[in-house]
Amino acid sequence: MTKHEIKIAFNEYDSIEELSEADQKLCAEAESALASSHSPYSKFKVGVAVKLKSGTVLHASNQENVAYPSGLCAERVALFNWGANHADDPIIAMAVTAHTNEFPILKPVTSCGSCLQVMAECEKRQNSPMKVLLYCIDGPVWVMSGVDSMMPFAFFEERLIQTT
Repeated sequence: MTKHEIKIAFNEYDSIEELSEADQKLCAEAESALASSHSPYSKFKVGVAVKLKSGTVLHASNQENVAYPSGLCAERVALFNWGANHADDPIIAMAVTAHTNEFPILKPVTSCGSCLQVMAECEKRQNSPMKVLLYCIDGPVWVMSGVDSMMPFAFFEERLIQTT
């Protein structure tokens, strides 16, 4: 038997005010994206802002459907938009935030496994990591350099890539 251990690393800031001006702005952009959330069932709004190398900022929010599997998380809405319309403009950073009137959110909300897998694929596609800011409104901010810290066992199968 061989024992393996995985450690993650991220920086925690007590509030958004401790971030750089650029990161504060990206978190504010994610917060503004909450307005377009369609979440009548869970009442849990998620907003995302993605900053591209060109300076373009993409906004997205979660989109629910009465048939729950038919909805989509804010992160994937943003990243699929990037892949379809901006794939030649690398992602520099991504801020994620959430809000609900149903209960207090006291720490950053983390992305689900499906979103983390898509984030990992985007990093692979652009051949560089992205900064990820998980922003709790009126609370702490967790900052990661790349998705590896969040999902160390992302699925990549090189044999699926066909060459001609």
